[in-house]
Amino acid sequence: MATLMIQGTTSDAGKSTVVAGLCRVLKRRGVSVAPFKPQNMALNSAVTEDGGEIGRSTALQAQAAGVAPHSDMNPVLLKPESDRGSQVILRGKVYGHMDAMDYHAFKLTAKESVMAAWQALESRFDVIIAEGAGSPAEINLREGDIANMGFAEAADCPVILVGDIDRGGVFAQLVGTLELLSESEQARMKGFVINRFRGDISLLNPGIDWLATRTGKPVLGTLPYLQGLLLDAEDSVGLTHAEKAGQTLNVIVPALPRISNHTDFDPLRLHPQVSLTFVGPGQPIPAADVIILPGSKSTASDLEWLKRQGWDHAIQRHLRYGGKVLGICGGFQMLGEWVDDPDGLEGKPEKVAGLGLLPLTTRMVAGKQLRNVSGVLLGEGAAVTGYEIHNGVSEGKALERPLFDLGTHQDGAINEDGQVMGTYLHGLFDHQEACQAILVRLGLAMAQPVDYRAHRERELERLADTLEAHLDIDAIIALLGADALPSR
Repeated sequence: MATLMIQGTTSDAGKSTVVAGLCRVLKRRGVSVAPFKPQNMALNSAVTEDGGEIGRSTALQAQAAGVAPHSDMNPVLLKPESDRGSQVILRGKVYGHMDAMDYHAFKLTAKESVMAAWQALESRFDVIIAEGAGSPAEINLREGDIANMGFAEAADCPVILVGDIDRGGVFAQLVGTLELLSESEQARMKGFVINRFRGDISLLNPGIDWLATRTGKPVLGTLPYLQGLLLDAEDSVGLTHAEKAGQTLNVIVPALPRISNHTDFDPLRLHPQVSLTFVGPGQPIPAADVIILPGSKSTASDLEWLKRQGWDHAIQRHLRYGGKVLGICGGFQMLGEWVDDPDGLEGKPEKVAGLGLLPLTTRMVAGKQLRNVSGVLLGEGAAVTGYEIHNGVSEGKALERPLFDLGTHQDGAINEDGQVMGTYLHGLFDHQEACQAILVRLGLAMAQPVDYRAHRERELERLADTLEAHLDIDAIIALLGADALPSR
């Protein structure tokens, strides 16, 4: 078995996409490969084949590798519930809730789970491409580190460092990060990748030569800025609005403080007939055809935030003018009459009045529901697949008019006039047939079919092609060791 770790000079330097690309490159060469992220902090998550929960970007990397996502691939997932505390997921299951200081003390226990998960993958795959988190040079987090060099040292694996030139100062990023590492960690760093370059590469070459001379480490390649690359993001939400020629459906989504699984909306960003806008705090709420309330890791507190921002009045006005409202997971719970979290499972214990648009109440209970599901949209019979990740249990008359039949159970609700609907189902727009049927219900009379799954595959192939063209893949494979790879 061979492990290679990709670390970054900063968050969002491009670690996730490089790992996904390398997984696809190795898969295309017949290598049995799996992604691995020791520790992740993200509110975008996925349900695994073993019924666990991992970061969404790791699940995408598993798809790139051609394998089913497994909880061993992301053994520690931190889901922030406030600025100081997170829900801790260990090997796919909820372990508890901790503030930052408690988790810092917990790292020794977490490291045991990390190494056990890595060893389990080691027994099933020939190659593991691991991903760091943030930067290995975060001095205040070095003690007990399991996310970056702490894991690399324990696993005794080589490391490649990615820097983002689009942010500026990439040479300072790379040299500064290297300088802040210990001698053994510096020796473990085998080379650099410069990411998101625009322009004439000849203008960069003097800097690349200087970097190699200054550090004694090779630059293994410079990746171009990939315009329009749309793959499952780890956690960042783009708030920009893009006009589309001929678009006929305007959709707005509040960017909740604890928004979760905003990747639900990636198929709508892609759709040629949909204009999707995330509306951030303090921004005016524009007129729209559809308002979608997204998932939330802290439903009650995000519901209070919505009211402070004036969304409750905006939604009522929107409905009076004939607009549609869709709630997904936490957003579905907000549409009801009450959200009750008596034990503080998602923050402080509280009971908050809902928006009162559907006759149902939700109570947060221990025991998170995690499942991949499939079924049909009631009425049209359109096929749908997705996944559920939630604590709350909803009850009320609204559930007598469900939205989906999932075989083992029915899901969601729709009011009598069809203006307000909600579901616990994440990923409902990923399936071409369901996406088309739901958009029709939301007011897009002649909705075009868009196959987001096929799009994701094309993007992974495009990413792998880019890595093959711009990285020294042979040098990277050499870091893994010839014995781990099939003969070409």
